[in-house]
Amino acid sequence: MNLPKRVKMVEVGPRDGLQNEAAIVPAEVKIEFINRLSASGLSVIESTSFVSPKWVPQMADNSQVMAGITRRPGVSYPVLVPGMQGFESAVAAGAQEISVFGAASEAFSRRNINCSIAESLERFAPVIEAARQRGIKVRGYVSCVLGCPYQGEVPLEAVADISQRLFEMGCYEISLGDTIGIGTPGQAQAMVKAVAERVPLDRLAAHFHDTYGQALANILAVLELGVSVVDSSVAGLGGCPYAKGAAGNVASEDLLWMLNGLGIETGVDLTLLRGAGTYICNYLGRPSGSRVALALGRE
Repeated sequence: MNLPKRVKMVEVGPRDGLQNEAAIVPAEVKIEFINRLSASGLSVIESTSFVSPKWVPQMADNSQVMAGITRRPGVSYPVLVPGMQGFESAVAAGAQEISVFGAASEAFSRRNINCSIAESLERFAPVIEAARQRGIKVRGYVSCVLGCPYQGEVPLEAVADISQRLFEMGCYEISLGDTIGIGTPGQAQAMVKAVAERVPLDRLAAHFHDTYGQALANILAVLELGVSVVDSSVAGLGGCPYAKGAAGNVASEDLLWMLNGLGIETGVDLTLLRGAGTYICNYLGRPSGSRVALALGRE
């Protein structure tokens, strides 16, 4: 197999993983959670989002979380921002990397961020430009790349188009998200090939949810094409508040187990990563969504 020698794992548990939790997780728990993830060797930990607490009350403590975490050298702590107001708040809180969130589906864009794809790009433009002027890196998310809960099939051309637009606007990396976890390996490869005609392959990341149990298979399929950045969520936390029935992200522990078995370097310690997952699951009062964590717990 033609696989990368090293994969960058992007941990999205503290933001994408916790945002859909009904009960508010205290800031001190989130801070300890992020610090434990930092200690595991992860180099990127998406920490919170600067959105209106009216829409995502779980992230209302964003500034407190950013002020409380212990930032390790070489570790990035990106935050999600929807517009200029969120951007200014994120900068004030010390954010050094941000993410913007678009969709390849018109229907999902309207349900998720209440505007069309074109309008979302217009909204992102001043944010990306302001970030550029301040030397802040911007990552772009594209959701519904393999299907939409509202419109069904999403044309590959639409995925490639918004990915190219975000890249040309200044996003250094484009994360391709199967928001409802419906894709299969052949579809995942076809999608990445289509996007790679417009955006350099080394600027693409995979973000697969495990709703249909296809996440690891899809990740392996796109690794074979040369993708070397993968998003995951410890303990399989997450889902999407605007995609009914969407399961959590692929579990970071399961991803790491697979990468270790393939001899792919990550710099992440499985024991410490699993410990971070155990910590947050104990607080939430439920078992881990990681099969690896559960299996190791039975040993």
